[in-house]
Amino acid sequence: MNPFTEKSAPTKEHHQQWNPYDFHGGNVIAVAGKDFCVVGGDTRISTGYQILHRNTPKLYPLTNTCILAAAGMLSDVVALDKYLKARLTMYEFNNFREPGVDSVATLLSRTLYQKRFFPYYAFCLMAGVDEKGGAVYGYDAVGSFERVPYAAEGSGTDLIMSSLDKILQGYNTKSKKDYHDLSEEEVVRLVVDVFNSCAERDIYTGDHVQVAVVRKEGIKMLEPFKLRFD
Repeated sequence: MNPFTEKSAPTKEHHQQWNPYDFHGGNVIAVAGKDFCVVGGDTRISTGYQILHRNTPKLYPLTNTCILAAAGMLSDVVALDKYLKARLTMYEFNNFREPGVDSVATLLSRTLYQKRFFPYYAFCLMAGVDEKGGAVYGYDAVGSFERVPYAAEGSGTDLIMSSLDKILQGYNTKSKKDYHDLSEEEVVRLVVDVFNSCAERDIYTGDHVQVAVVRKEGIKMLEPFKLRFD
């Protein structure tokens, strides 16, 4: 074979494509009650099959009656939390009071929308209490939001929402139960049980569940509940 006359078969080169995002897994849940709201998030941070940290919270209190719960890329979630807190500090300085949960929910919506061309890789819930009782707001990636009775975001959303739909709304059952009748302790136990169930099927959920109860008097952070460690 003459290397100067015969052409070799073309080869295809494979290059590693850079991605600015990384999904760190985990889940957050919020359930609204009559005059309270229960929010939960697991503490595992992982990428691929590697666990990066086992005690990283996904709950970020913003005011005395409002809390952000977010899963996704940790650096984006932390940056979003810092930005929101800066804006809320400016609001309090100008108005001499804290904003209500509906105002904070709108602020989050507009913040996500203004970053729509390079979005925060954060899957957010806003939870708190107002004159109507417990309030939960769910979001998409670019800020579209709505008030809902309960919501979940993260790597096990499908598993969690199917459980919440069945337990709280009575879907696919003969009896329909009013979730507003549940006490604070029952909702806390429900959130922990749903996380335990999800951890059996979702490898990105585990270690601990951090739970917060929001009332008009303030936010109470409970002792973490244990999940699977594998």
